[in-house]
Amino acid sequence: MQQYLRNIFHHIEALFDKAFDGALNPIRRLGPLAFFLYWIVAGSGIYIYIFFDTSVSGAYESVEWMTRQWYLAGIMRSLHRYASDAMVVVAMMHLLREFSYGRYRGARWFAWFTGVPIIWFLFFSGVSGYWLVWDQLAQYVAIGSMEWLDWLGIFGKQVANNFLSPATITDRFFTLLVFIHIFVPLFLLFIMWFHVMRLKSPRINPPKELMISSIIALVIISLVYPATSHDKADLSTVALNLNFDWFYLIAYPLFDAIGPGPMWAAGIGVTVLVSIIPLFSMRNRPAAAFVSLEKCNGCTRCAADCPYDAIEMKPRSDGLKFDTEAVVDPDACVSCGICVGACPVSTPFRHDEEMQTGIDLPSQSLKNMRDEVVKVMKTARDEAGAVGNGTAVVVFGCANGINLEKLKSSINLPDCSVAVMGVACTGMLPPSFIDFAISRGEMDGVVVTGCRENGCYHRFGQFWVEDRINQLRDPNLRARVPRERLRTIWAAPTDLAKAADETAAFCESLPSITKDDGVG
Repeated sequence: MQQYLRNIFHHIEALFDKAFDGALNPIRRLGPLAFFLYWIVAGSGIYIYIFFDTSVSGAYESVEWMTRQWYLAGIMRSLHRYASDAMVVVAMMHLLREFSYGRYRGARWFAWFTGVPIIWFLFFSGVSGYWLVWDQLAQYVAIGSMEWLDWLGIFGKQVANNFLSPATITDRFFTLLVFIHIFVPLFLLFIMWFHVMRLKSPRINPPKELMISSIIALVIISLVYPATSHDKADLSTVALNLNFDWFYLIAYPLFDAIGPGPMWAAGIGVTVLVSIIPLFSMRNRPAAAFVSLEKCNGCTRCAADCPYDAIEMKPRSDGLKFDTEAVVDPDACVSCGICVGACPVSTPFRHDEEMQTGIDLPSQSLKNMRDEVVKVMKTARDEAGAVGNGTAVVVFGCANGINLEKLKSSINLPDCSVAVMGVACTGMLPPSFIDFAISRGEMDGVVVTGCRENGCYHRFGQFWVEDRINQLRDPNLRARVPRERLRTIWAAPTDLAKAADETAAFCESLPSITKDDGVG
């Protein structure tokens, strides 16, 4: 199911990429969009509260007055409603997308675990808001909610009995509702902040173009389909014809159908199951990166490039002349290897037998990377030589991008031999390996591929690769490497055909490039 969901999101993202610039694709900005929608809901809520009467007799009339005065408060009421609905949709899509990508494993368990209560508090905030309107829908929701709580028997007497007569509902009740509707969203904001606190440079704001377009879309919907109320609540009657907000109130018809016991069991069961999903992946968690102090000069590049703040620079502990050393927090490390690509000592040109670097991955050490790339390049070079003046290309790809073996088999060019090598994240690839492939491996070209553009599984790996190639970030790709012999292809697993076509086109362009323009 997980792979099926991931492919669905890949296809949806591809559709949105056609309408939006890659950086503006809203499917890749679901988390920041949820934050932004929260502020729209909060701002519009504060505004309409100015006109709201917190009494039993005046609540409904004040909301109706706001609706009639559309230019003064009605549009803000509708904006509040539709932004709340949109936040539910965006938050649920964000949860499903993170699950489909497996972004709950390892150190990412914290963001996943703290994300579950966000969903509950989001629904609680919305439901409490429907009570305040005090129309027939609010009456139905209030009675249903109290019957749900009464089943637990924690209040001693049936709370739902308070809704049998209009005389039992007082202004104090509405004051309590207002307090709940204000306090719960504030607590929700705290949990949302807590949710991202362990991420490095979390993106909590979407691009301004998405902000503006979201506001415009919500305003248009508010004008075309303004939010309206049902008839005023009447506890002496039972409302039969209700127009539901299915984004927030979907549980209430289910409650009527199956009863409180099964609903509690389903709610608690699903919550627990979703919360402990990260536990199922703990056994297969790869070992964290480790530091070799004899090769670490405290340059801070690994700490600067780590997307998860898993590396901290601390005072030197081995007596060497350097001020600091890198220290890895194994609980925060996801073994993406980006730190290896950031280390200036990570180079295949060295001849030491150990091929040791300042920071390395146990699952794919720098030495193993060098040995593997030398092996696959030799095979590709031999195959290219067997067909005469053939072309040899090596493809470096990440574990979350296209399937490299499928890519290799999809390129049917008799005079082009393709070698492939995978890394945990493309950001793990030291730029010197590109240099090495062309100068020592005698490759005619190098392809670097990873997740779809602006969709890096490990957040920043793709950006760091581009910056290193363009000499905007250390360690960078030396100027002596001809850029026409290098191609970057950012593609999701579902983009195999596109990636194969681009790689084949690159291979065919290489014979026109003179072999003596390479590096020495």
